[in-house]
Amino acid sequence: MKYTFEELPQAISALHNKVDNIKYLLLESQKVPPPYADLLTIKQAAEFLSLSVPTLYTKVSRKEIPVNKRGKRLYFSTAELSTWIKSGRKNTQEEIQITANFQPVKENPPPT
Repeated sequence: MKYTFEELPQAISALHNKVDNIKYLLLESQKVPPPYADLLTIKQAAEFLSLSVPTLYTKVSRKEIPVNKRGKRLYFSTAELSTWIKSGRKNTQEEIQITANFQPVKENPPPT
């Protein structure tokens, strides 16, 4: 495109705006993690859980652990693994005692 001398300031201003928009879009795209960012391979998951790879394969085959399979590859979500770990929480002695002492109030049925 050819610009006259009088059109150059407007052309430079428009170009500057476009560059700013591109810069903004690039910075915004870096803020959003890709949808697969929290997925782990079998080795990474084993390290995350402090388990051996064969132990993890055993848990997968017994369907004891959440897993995603794509072809022959296994993928593990860090969020799902964290939830799985937390689901194995054991109650403290105090919590067990409170539960044992709790007796719901039973309503007496009305006389007939």
